[in-house]
Amino acid sequence: MALDGAFLRHIKKEIEDQAISARVDKIYQPSRDELVLFLRTRHEMFRLLMSARANSPRVHFTQYVPENPKTPPMLCMLLRKRLSGAKLLGIRQPGLERLLYFDFEAVNELGDKVQLTLVSEIMGKYSNVILIDQNGVIIDALKRVDAEMSSQRLILPGLTYQLPPPQKKANLLEVSAEEMVEQLKREPGDRPLHKVILGHIQGLSPVVCRELEHLTGRGRDLTIHSLTQEEEERLRFFLDRLKQQVTQISGTPYLIEDRQGKPMDFSFENISQYGSATVVKKPGSFSCLLDQFYAERDRIERMRARSQDLLKLLANHSERLSRKINAQQSELEQCANRDQMRICGDLLNANLYRMERGASSVELENFYDEMKPVVIRLNPALSPTQNAQKYYKDYRKAHTAEQMLTGQIQQARQELEYIDTVFDALSRAATERELNEIRQELAEQGYLKRGKGKQKPQAMMGPLAFTSSEGFPILVGRNNRQNDKLTMKQASNQDLWFHTKNIPGSHTILVTQGKTPGEESIRQAAMLAAYHSRAKSSSQVPVDYTQIRYVNKPSGAKPGMVIYENYHTLYVTPEESLANRLRDPEKKN
Repeated sequence: MALDGAFLRHIKKEIEDQAISARVDKIYQPSRDELVLFLRTRHEMFRLLMSARANSPRVHFTQYVPENPKTPPMLCMLLRKRLSGAKLLGIRQPGLERLLYFDFEAVNELGDKVQLTLVSEIMGKYSNVILIDQNGVIIDALKRVDAEMSSQRLILPGLTYQLPPPQKKANLLEVSAEEMVEQLKREPGDRPLHKVILGHIQGLSPVVCRELEHLTGRGRDLTIHSLTQEEEERLRFFLDRLKQQVTQISGTPYLIEDRQGKPMDFSFENISQYGSATVVKKPGSFSCLLDQFYAERDRIERMRARSQDLLKLLANHSERLSRKINAQQSELEQCANRDQMRICGDLLNANLYRMERGASSVELENFYDEMKPVVIRLNPALSPTQNAQKYYKDYRKAHTAEQMLTGQIQQARQELEYIDTVFDALSRAATERELNEIRQELAEQGYLKRGKGKQKPQAMMGPLAFTSSEGFPILVGRNNRQNDKLTMKQASNQDLWFHTKNIPGSHTILVTQGKTPGEESIRQAAMLAAYHSRAKSSSQVPVDYTQIRYVNKPSGAKPGMVIYENYHTLYVTPEESLANRLRDPEKKN
């Protein structure tokens, strides 16, 4: 991971410079794997994020305002009891380990001053945040580890805290560049240089190791035993420069993005290995860098964790409907030869005099097909008349079944389409309140059980608000209930309605205010409709648009489901940068 021991050393200094002697004002636990400590100094308030997420473990100041559960978890209440008002005395990092000790001076229940330590362990899926007392005894942790989970290191209240197993690597702070190169050359196999550096030197991430190889070889791939004398000298130079940078903590935050603006990597030194395929930016601080890098990933992860029950519910319904449609489709295919049953009945009825009771089949001339002979199977237990009537009965049965199955399949497909729209809204939900609105919608439609007792209905959130470059308001529904309200109640007949063609997405309204919008406003509204749909990451997305007066909601239709006519189609490519630029700053709720 890019957040290596060297990068963490820079984070440590950043926190020390601003928050030493700060007091813990508030503590929140927004999710199972996150803590946010509000640290108050004489002049400023800082939010310190400690994350133990497997894919984004880290510690830094954050601008993220946590949306917290109504009832704080047990660990959160414990930390509030033990650390509220505590003073941050110092931060320790053993070597270049991905480990920080936050030492606090707190007051116990008796009024005595005690030292408590929050340990932030940044180790991928084994990441953790652990509270220990002054004797090194574990009080509690974000992730408890028992004997079933690990036989080497237990993390449980009452046990003595033990350091993670040390890495058998050279400490960059203690070993000279010359010693490091000599150690690397003792590698038995001729592996790529960056992998050898990663395996032998503590505190360096893969991206830093690759950069060392890139600089040493001037862009060429190198192996440890293929180095020329000149390349060895270059490696010593760059290792020594890196050592000085880490020792003096003189690095600069660098954020690497692709050409579409998506964060790819980060480091405390400039990264040139990607060439012109990327853009390198310099955020104002290391904390700002990590906020930018992990913001979207954390939002998605947070909402995924909170919406697991809804995702499971929708997935089950979707699977059940798909199985039902497939079974009914098979039955429908069996009804396809119903006309042949009627023809057989007609032929038997016209040739009763030629048939003998007890026969298992009869060959007759088909007067529907140029008198071609056809063999018709018979039930020997039935009379000729009864055999003819049975074919008529089977025909009527198949005809009725076809009509019923066609209607049931259509209904199931409409329900499946509706569930897809809920899936889409759920994937874009950014807050707990948006999730609650989706839960309320599903409860109204009978997919979720309503809570017992009378519950005060929650006021519906407003739509997402944007303004086109020509000054026209653009409104985007967050979910199906909002889509209905926006399209059927809020918009006027002259406003323009937008929706991705045959793709789940939000209703988007271009408010005309009695004026005629220009092509640019129409294109921007279409782009926003595409951006707030399942086709968000696609290009050339078809978007239909028409006036509100041509949009209707069929009686009994599910929320968000409408029909429309007299429409035009635009093909647009969603752009996140444009969506952010058009967003109404006063309505970013």
